Amino acid sequence: MPNFKNSRMAEDIKREMTAILRELKDPRIDKMLTIVRADLSGDMSSCKIYVSSFEGIERANESVQGLKSAAGFIKRELFHRLKMRKAPELTFIADNSIERSAEISKKLHDLL
Repeated sequence: MPNFKNSRMAEDIKREMTAILRELKDPRIDKMLTIVRADLSGDMSSCKIYVSSFEGIERANESVQGLKSAAGFIKRELFHRLKMRKAPELTFIADNSIERSAEISKKLHDLL
């Protein structure tokens, strides 16, 4: 049963993170940044958030730097929005899955 609660909370974090990203005004954070997934630890003390940008991995890395500087604000917002007992430590990781999937899609389209 704890696994269900953990995965549900990870989905809630992902949903709220998407909303919080739209409110951030840091110019380093890409407007087209996407939350790929949120991995919440078993004891809910830490959460790895994977982000990807349509503009590539370099832009995603730059956005991660902006997110790291706003981590305190983001953590507080998550705490209040999700009514958690304790907010998890957030770790932001750049991911190039959107860029990679666009390349695969293009290659498949070229085959047809």
